[in-house]
Amino acid sequence: MAVTVTPVEFTFVQFDAAVIRAAVEELLDRLGMADRDIQLEVDESSPIARVQVEAGDPLVVVAESGAFEDTRKPRQLSALAVATACGRMLLRTRDRETSFSDAPGDDALTLPQVAAWDAYSIGRLGRLGYEVNRQRWLYNFRNRHGFTDAGDRTFEALWTADGLSWAELSAASDAALSARQTA
Repeated sequence: MAVTVTPVEFTFVQFDAAVIRAAVEELLDRLGMADRDIQLEVDESSPIARVQVEAGDPLVVVAESGAFEDTRKPRQLSALAVATACGRMLLRTRDRETSFSDAPGDDALTLPQVAAWDAYSIGRLGRLGYEVNRQRWLYNFRNRHGFTDAGDRTFEALWTADGLSWAELSAASDAALSARQTA
């Protein structure tokens, strides 16, 4: 596994490329993806918290620096934020390579589908030992699926699940949306 981070030296934010590289290497190991090469490009000029992965060899991860910031210390790096942001996208990549081959491209996903996939991914990261803010992701899920008991049950099912297919995740999201409309 080779993880390269650009830029090597940051000027707008107080990030350390070596810390980012180490966090991603540990993440790849925990995800069982240690055989993958990653080219991580950080746009340090943007406070937006967006991360995207381009499939290939190596995987190209493009992150805006807001995704890696410590939420309590602007412009400061959080290794946990690196693991969480990259982990969501790497799990999405791994899912697409296995049981999610029929999932639409990222640009075609609906906001509820993204929220459902995030709940599924972050729950798995939590079980791998990463500190995750369950309430943050529950709130995100509720914003997209409604504040209903059925939606909360769906979130819990996704949060604790392993080995879902795209059809199962999509159906769960659709069911939560239907419950919102009948509530």
